[in-house]
Amino acid sequence: MKEKTIDIQTLETIFNSMVRAMDHSRNDIFIISEQSRQSFEDMQNELAIVKTDISRVITENDYLDEMTRHSRKRLAEVSKNFMKFSEEQVREAYEVANNLLVRLSINRMEEKQLRARRDDLDRRLVALLETIERADHLVNQVATVINYLTSDLKNVGEALETARHKQEFGIRIIQAQEEERKRLSRDIHDGPAQMLANVLMRSGLIEKVYVEQGPEPALHELSNLKEMVRNALYEVRRIIYNLRPMALDDLGLIPTLRKYLSTIEEYEKGVVIHFQNSGQEQRFKTDFEVSVFRLVQESVSNALKHAKSKDVWVKTEWQRDIMNIIIRDNGQGFDQNEVKDKSFGLIGMRERIDLLKGDMTITSSPGDGTMVYFRIPLQTEIIDE
Repeated sequence: MKEKTIDIQTLETIFNSMVRAMDHSRNDIFIISEQSRQSFEDMQNELAIVKTDISRVITENDYLDEMTRHSRKRLAEVSKNFMKFSEEQVREAYEVANNLLVRLSINRMEEKQLRARRDDLDRRLVALLETIERADHLVNQVATVINYLTSDLKNVGEALETARHKQEFGIRIIQAQEEERKRLSRDIHDGPAQMLANVLMRSGLIEKVYVEQGPEPALHELSNLKEMVRNALYEVRRIIYNLRPMALDDLGLIPTLRKYLSTIEEYEKGVVIHFQNSGQEQRFKTDFEVSVFRLVQESVSNALKHAKSKDVWVKTEWQRDIMNIIIRDNGQGFDQNEVKDKSFGLIGMRERIDLLKGDMTITSSPGDGTMVYFRIPLQTEIIDE
């Protein structure tokens, strides 16, 4: 099945397009906000005019209402004393009263219209103010998001590349597990399984020798059989030790490292490992102790397998609140710009050092060997009280 890859360039293009679209949206919202603000100011001005008109109309109504009462009194007086006034005076009294009544009716209708207009403007101003506030809030939110995306996430390509490495790391873990199973199967088949098969054959041979040649030759064969069983047991213990060093739980990190490195010297002919420990050792919690052991194990393995080193120096140093580990070899080295973090082993080591909240520094160049430096803070959460 073809492995899917992450197109970082395409994702960055999509990311930049998204930021541009959000920036345009922010500008559009800002324009809407400003237009709404202008409309709000125009409406406030109109409301002020309407309120002035209402005040004027109310004053006129009060005046017309007073004048209407006077005209009615005059009309009542004229009507009561009809014979005392001329026809012209009577007609004038009726016309004045009627005109005032019409003007008062018109003014009251104008007041009603102005009040309705005022109430409508008040409602619209409240709604428009909410729109302005929401628009301003949206502009601020979009600006915050854009600022976050363009500052804190400006290295999105690097983050995606790291994610791709994490994905590859997961796949390679599965591959490494399968390779480890194959290696373990091969070690058991070529070592203990083969030896036990020989033990079975030798046991049958001893029985035959005893019957045909007597006890002396049989005892000699039995001695050889014991040596084979001893070698088989040694191989089984070596395989178990590589899987999980039991001595860690009982002896601690430094004695286990010392034992492991001496075992490596026994199996790797011509290789000399120089081990030095200084300071007072502290016990870690089990998971952290295994992580530190694996860091040294992986570094030494890389020195022997990839760098083809014949001399490896391992130094552990315990300070008050820091543990320093240095693994140095005289092997062929490598170009750090080419290898970088693409090596499965290096990725695994960085995962472990991150778990320990420490730092890892690698110094290497072709032909000059390699030095790996681990700095592990002795924090409360990793120390075994």
